[in-house]
Amino acid sequence: MPHRLREVHADRGAATTQLVIVVPTLLVLAILVVQFALAWHARHIAQYTAERALAAARVQHGSAAAGQTQALRSLSQLGTHVLTSPSVTVRRTSTQATVRVQGKVMPVLPGLRLTASGTASGAVERITLPAGEHS
Repeated sequence: MPHRLREVHADRGAATTQLVIVVPTLLVLAILVVQFALAWHARHIAQYTAERALAAARVQHGSAAAGQTQALRSLSQLGTHVLTSPSVTVRRTSTQATVRVQGKVMPVLPGLRLTASGTASGAVERITLPAGEHS
């Protein structure tokens, strides 16, 4: 029996030591999960904004400015808390329109800087004639 008492006394404080190591590790892991969930959400915001801007820029009488305006409208409706410092680039030629939305992800873990972006491109709507026909 005295041997068993020594084992109990030798383990004193072991739970506290384990908690000091395990709890901070679990907290950092939980914060990382939240941070990457925010990055995923920010990417979806950027992609949605790019698609909405493309829809405005590629219509028959659309323009790059119309796409830019639509992107800024979409971002203001969605809020700029998750995707911070967004930048929008809209390019439109006679045949193709491309939109790129980029921004920083709201930081949860200090020192971790993530970015999110979305890109959409498509043909510009225009009236064309079948091959061989002239207007």
